[in-house]
Amino acid sequence: MITVTRPEALRGAGLVLLMLLLGACATAPVQEMSDARQAVMAAEQASAEEHAPESLNQARNLLARAQQNLKVRNFEDARDEALRAKEQAMQALRESQVAQRRPADADQDERRD
Repeated sequence: MITVTRPEALRGAGLVLLMLLLGACATAPVQEMSDARQAVMAAEQASAEEHAPESLNQARNLLARAQQNLKVRNFEDARDEALRAKEQAMQALRESQVAQRRPADADQDERRD
């Protein structure tokens, strides 16, 4: 018969609890990656390649780094890069929208004169 002393049982339970907590924190950033991809696609569809190429390229680079981190199971960095990629893609989208409005605004100003 194997006997387990109380300190050993508590140590074992503590180790199991620690592993569960660490496992919960180290999940793949599926939603963040999806959000970043969708934001990049939205920026592309809004002609950011033409009107906000620097911001769009930064978003793409961040997304690529996030994908690389995901591949090597570095989930924390992947999550951070994906969040930054989404923010940068949204910036590219805004820049593109503003740039596309400028010619229309200029046309309206000319008509008023």
